[in-house]
Amino acid sequence: MPDEKYTRCPGCTTVFRVTPEQLATRTGQVRCGQCKTVFDGIAQQVSLSPPMRSDAGAPPVGEAALGLPTVTPRDAQVPELPSEPPTEASAVPDRDAIAETASEDRFAPAASKKPRRARTAAYGVAIAFLVLLVAAQAAFHFRDAIATFWPATGPAFARLCATAGCAIQPLRDAAMSHLSIDASDLQADPAHRGLLILTATVRNRAGWPLAYPHLELTLTDAQDRIVVRRALAPADYAGGTTDLQRGIASNGEIALKVFIDASATSQAGYRLYMFYP
Repeated sequence: MPDEKYTRCPGCTTVFRVTPEQLATRTGQVRCGQCKTVFDGIAQQVSLSPPMRSDAGAPPVGEAALGLPTVTPRDAQVPELPSEPPTEASAVPDRDAIAETASEDRFAPAASKKPRRARTAAYGVAIAFLVLLVAAQAAFHFRDAIATFWPATGPAFARLCATAGCAIQPLRDAAMSHLSIDASDLQADPAHRGLLILTATVRNRAGWPLAYPHLELTLTDAQDRIVVRRALAPADYAGGTTDLQRGIASNGEIALKVFIDASATSQAGYRLYMFYP
């Protein structure tokens, strides 16, 4: 169009498309929309026409000697800025300008990539720390199993528990798949009226120690109805010298003998079960 002119920012060499009306708004003073440089848009006008030669042999001079600008022209917008004297020329890039910016970002200096690498390294350290924290929590939670199947870790867990106030316990056979009562008997004590003697053998068939279970003794009448029920903790039947922390040895058994006062009841039978509270 005949009324279109072009001006180039001296700071970043961005070329803007302007009109005489825009240049007259602030007596030619504009602000670059790219680098914010204030410059004289009239003095920095450029031509996008091919350079003219004065004769066939004379080279172009002045602005023509620079050749055609290689930056894609952008339309200049001159908003009303009553508080600031210079007019800002904000560019609206087209697809070529977008491709140009992407190319500049791709070939950015290595220094601009250092913060990104630092963040990546920080994320890696944080992830490694979280993995170690989860592993430590899992090891603490399953310390009994780890100490049982890897006895070499026992001293380390013992020192840890001495500080944390915990203990290393034998494993429990909650399903009672390895513990069994091989034999049991309940007889009246002939020397003491109303006193019963319970004897039983508890066997551990596992290849590792198991925690002592609780025993539930139920006395029944002739119709197999419950008369009385009593729970026996390991300390009640294992004896005062037994080390309960060691559990029942692997492939081992214990024989128990318990005296029960049944003087206030009358019973004809009994049932004996094992359980963990």
